Amino acid sequence: MIKYELKCRKDHVFEAWFYDSATYDKQAAGGKVVCPVCNSRKVEKAPMAPRIGKSKGEVAKAEAKEAAKMRQALTELRDHVEKNADYVGDQFAEEARRIHYGETDKRNIYGEATKDEAKELVEEGVDVAMIPWLPREDA
Repeated sequence: MIKYELKCRKDHVFEAWFYDSATYDKQAAGGKVVCPVCNSRKVEKAPMAPRIGKSKGEVAKAEAKEAAKMRQALTELRDHVEKNADYVGDQFAEEARRIHYGETDKRNIYGEATKDEAKELVEEGVDVAMIPWLPREDA
C-alpha cells in the first residue's frame, strides 16, 4: 500500500491510500480520484516528504494509527449522512435524477447505486459521490 497526499484544483489537500503507484495512475486517469471537499476530479499528487529512518515496526504502527483515523472519519461521515439525508435505498439513481431535473423538492439523499448508475449520473451532470460505507461495528 502507498499513501499519497493529493491536491485538487481548488487547493484542497487530502490523503489517499492506493495499492501501488500504478493503481493511483489508473484511477486518476479514469477520473475516479475525487476531492472529498468539493468533489473535483482534477486531482494531482502534492509534494510529500519521504519516510526516512523508521523501522518496519514503527511504520506498521503509524499505518495502523492512520487506518484507525480513516475508519473513524468514515464512521463520522456515515453518521452525518444518516442524520442529514433521506435514505432512498436502491431507488437512489432515479430519485437523484428527479431532484436534479426539478421533478421533486431538492433534498439530501443517500442509498445504493451500481457503478454504472453512478457513472451515468455523473455524465448527466448530477452531483453525486460514492462513499465507502463501513459496516457498523455493533452489527
